[in-house]
Amino acid sequence: MANTDTLGALLLENERNRPRTPAIREKDLGIWRTYSWADYAQNVRDFAMGLATHGFGPGDKLCVAGNNRPRLYWAELAAISLGGTAVPVYQDAIATELQYVLNNADVKVIVAEDQEQVDKVLSLRDGLTGLEMLIYDDPRGVAEIDDDMIHSFEDVQASGVAHGKANPTAFADAVAQVKPTDIAFMVYTSGTTGNPKGVMLSHSNLVESARAFLASEDVRESDDLLSYLPLAWVGEALYGTMVSLLSGCATNCPESPETFRRDGRELGPTGFVAAPRSLEMILSEIQVKANDASGLKRWVYRTFKNAAVEIENRKAEGKDVSLGLKLMQGLGEILVYGPIRDQYGFGRARWVYVGGAPLGPDSFRFFRAMGINLKQVYGSTEVTGLVTLQSDGDASPDHVGKPCDGIDVMIAENGEVLIKSGGVFQGYYKNDDATREAITEDGWFRTGDAGILESSGELTIIDRAKDVGKLVDGTPFAPQFVENKLKFSPYISEAVSFGHDKPYVCAMIAIDMNTVGNWAEKLGLAYTNYMDLTHKQEVRDLILEEINRINPSLPEVSRIKRFLLLAKDLDADDAEVTRTRKLRRGYIAEKYAPVIDAFYSGGVEVELATEVTFEDGRKSMLDTRLTILEAA
Repeated sequence: MANTDTLGALLLENERNRPRTPAIREKDLGIWRTYSWADYAQNVRDFAMGLATHGFGPGDKLCVAGNNRPRLYWAELAAISLGGTAVPVYQDAIATELQYVLNNADVKVIVAEDQEQVDKVLSLRDGLTGLEMLIYDDPRGVAEIDDDMIHSFEDVQASGVAHGKANPTAFADAVAQVKPTDIAFMVYTSGTTGNPKGVMLSHSNLVESARAFLASEDVRESDDLLSYLPLAWVGEALYGTMVSLLSGCATNCPESPETFRRDGRELGPTGFVAAPRSLEMILSEIQVKANDASGLKRWVYRTFKNAAVEIENRKAEGKDVSLGLKLMQGLGEILVYGPIRDQYGFGRARWVYVGGAPLGPDSFRFFRAMGINLKQVYGSTEVTGLVTLQSDGDASPDHVGKPCDGIDVMIAENGEVLIKSGGVFQGYYKNDDATREAITEDGWFRTGDAGILESSGELTIIDRAKDVGKLVDGTPFAPQFVENKLKFSPYISEAVSFGHDKPYVCAMIAIDMNTVGNWAEKLGLAYTNYMDLTHKQEVRDLILEEINRINPSLPEVSRIKRFLLLAKDLDADDAEVTRTRKLRRGYIAEKYAPVIDAFYSGGVEVELATEVTFEDGRKSMLDTRLTILEAA
């Protein structure tokens, strides 16, 4: 009898107990296609047996590269069911990033979604030391390649069908041999301070973390979860794979990351986990549409939005809500809140979690005010993506909730958050020194986050411990807090604030190209590209107005005094942010050192030469002169 604490055993259990229940859907060419748990298991079985005929077995590594597609999920489960390890990578990773991960992880097989991913792998072929087999999903542009290493997904499954007929118990036997302590996933860290590290997560890590989530959240077999976050993010392994396996609910893959909002509106998911950037983009779009509406519609939106936010604030402060506000809320539900939820795919959502990075408090309260049950989840790759959750009645931007059952949280003397749970990883692959640094002798994982554990049990995260600083006068300075306030503006895509050991706070601003571009077009302001747009005096004045509007909401000592507009957005390809949009502060401080010097030396302009990386890996230099502006 297979151990039901492994992923393959859970899959077979679903095949037995709910064979016709929807397990996964994908939207392709405008049509949703549904696969039951029986379909899911059979596809995994056939692919696993196909891998076995090509020599894949226990301890081997299989990488998936591409967008969220059922076949990539099946490939992961197939490798894991054979005792191997799934190594998902970011679909937009440039070639050099990909090569590092593939070699560091000793990947033997790659399953690529399409020609783009196949071409990327083939460009690295000579430098991939362990690669034996490249399998593609979408045959367009790939099927005619004559190469013994390259195989189609269908061909591998066909060989698996033949092997399965000759060995009918082979798949179940392989699943039974897998132990809960075996490594199921190797998820690479975002690499904010250097090369990413391979985090080894066992079957037990994943199962225990998913069970802790399900003990805290109402997830039903009939639920539809929207799965659009990158497969390489630990949250996708936990929520897109494990929660589905344990609860029996369906995972739903949109046609592409760019269409997830439209597809989500069609689907009407009952729950999903969102990245802060996704919600910030939705909020910006809502704000822009409201600003572009007729005078009456704009007045209706702002009036009822302000009433809803006031109600949310009063609830958070424990104050009574007046009858007048309640009547406004009822009318606003018809005119504003309900239509917004329907338009952006929240119509059926019972819960939406935001995780991976903080969402600004103003943005958080906005979505709550619109009637969306938005809550925070806190975790990291090394703890399988889960430490704390907020409950329905205690959602707040001021903390990240209480630890889930079976998860212990402690604050070290230096203020660092320490975690002990069944989700704590098995170590960093081929990096024992880093593992010893990350886990204390008595088994506590050092998160690197500075936090406070309130007497009520809620955990408050202040910032990354290494990023929390002080102004020159000793005033505490948390850059992330300032940046989140700035990103509430629909015109600001990213912000980097400086202030540690400095007399005041300054910021580099990356504009939101779509929002500012639309604004400029409505004014008849001609521009050619991002850099040209940022050099327009009208755009500088626009961002100055935004900063002067935001500054009063910041503590006086944290208000922006000087700022500039970057000539390009911060880009993961240029190593300025991670693939999950976390700032790589050390690298940014080094790369933009002339800007920081100009901020604090009183300069009004700065010459800057920055290296930019194109999608194909080519590099070029961007020379520009940036103007430093003074906030009011």
